[in-house]
Amino acid sequence: MSSSVHPFEVHHRDVWAIAVPASVAFITEPVAGIIDTAVIGQLGDAGLLGGLSLGATAFSVVFALAFFLRFGTAGLTAQAIGARDPLDGLLHIARAMLVAIVLGALLVALSYPISLGFAAALAPPPDAAAAFTEYMGVRMWSVPFVLVNFVLLGWFYGRADARTGMWLQILINIINITLSVWFVLGLGWGVGGVAWATVIGQALAAVVGMAIAIRHYGGIKPILGNTRLPALLDVAAIQRMVGLSRDLIIRSAALMGAFAYFAAQGARMGEIELASNAVLLQLFSVSAFFLDGIATASEQLCGKAVGARWRPAFERATKLTLGWGLLIAGTLSILLLGFGWLAIDLMTTNVEVREMARVYLVMAALTPLTGMPAFVYDGVMIGATLNTTMRNGMVISLIVYLATAMILQPMLGLWGLWIALHVLLLVRAGIYAVAIERRKAWIFA
Repeated sequence: MSSSVHPFEVHHRDVWAIAVPASVAFITEPVAGIIDTAVIGQLGDAGLLGGLSLGATAFSVVFALAFFLRFGTAGLTAQAIGARDPLDGLLHIARAMLVAIVLGALLVALSYPISLGFAAALAPPPDAAAAFTEYMGVRMWSVPFVLVNFVLLGWFYGRADARTGMWLQILINIINITLSVWFVLGLGWGVGGVAWATVIGQALAAVVGMAIAIRHYGGIKPILGNTRLPALLDVAAIQRMVGLSRDLIIRSAALMGAFAYFAAQGARMGEIELASNAVLLQLFSVSAFFLDGIATASEQLCGKAVGARWRPAFERATKLTLGWGLLIAGTLSILLLGFGWLAIDLMTTNVEVREMARVYLVMAALTPLTGMPAFVYDGVMIGATLNTTMRNGMVISLIVYLATAMILQPMLGLWGLWIALHVLLLVRAGIYAVAIERRKAWIFA
């Protein structure tokens, strides 16, 4: 990173230029999840719905552990842009792509023991076990393509090229939605059809994204010419990437461990509880991925400020993204409270699941408000590459969450489990906010 200072201003339009296309991109993912759930839900079998939910949870954990490829690439690329790196972060994307390819191949090779491990951890009920196993077996083939797409999205968002990231995400999920409906309702492939739709969508997007990235650098020859082996294997840079990756993996493992615990506890309470939680978590996903647009804006703008070594832009970006995030979160909560029941009825035809999901709808509807600060501060942390602070804050939050759940769930049932989830979000945001204030002087020293 350059030691020179490169002043720049952050405006409302800068936030929205990133947040809007990023939000549109991210919102397509939970919409695809809702469609997948709705397609399986039309079959009227709570066991199939539960198996799909647990399978999706398992892959959320797998991909969360690899999400450092997206976060790390975005933060390092944004800092390179702020420092006015003429190669636009070429070495960062090259190193991350090598990691994605090797890691993807390794995970596919280990797909059978990974599936067995998740089956033991998530304990699918007997009626959901077959669907869970089928989904896991097919979906594993998407892993290498998903990891490549993580790197590409990180590079696009790090460069503030949110529109290209948006179109890639839209491509993935349009293919997923279209093929899911055809494979399940048209061809009768069941849960396996949903999984194959995802594999195909991710593969096609990876090919398109790679072509766009290569074109940006003028083709393969200029890339090979600029990516010199000594620079690619620079020890200090690799150590930084490994440290960043390690801490982001631990952070993501702690976060997804919390959601896996949530899903597993619902499964242990019964098939109806599992299915109703699956429906409500899809509503939370809509809010979460929508708020990720604002988080992406804070990620890029704060990362650029750190690379430019310009503290006023860092503070302005944090303030603007928190302000707009509050407005978005409040709107989402109101919409979920007023119209969430329509989404519930869309996702399942099972009367018992519908009734239970409506009872706990208020808890899902509050998640945008309690989760927004955590999302925004995540972006600030990623942009500033404060990986150690992110790791420690998430681990502490997980401990508080588990303690809260273990105390409240025996007394309040699902109410206690949902309250613990809100505690997780609020504690995480509080820790990050305090840490950032304390580290600003060090970041811009």
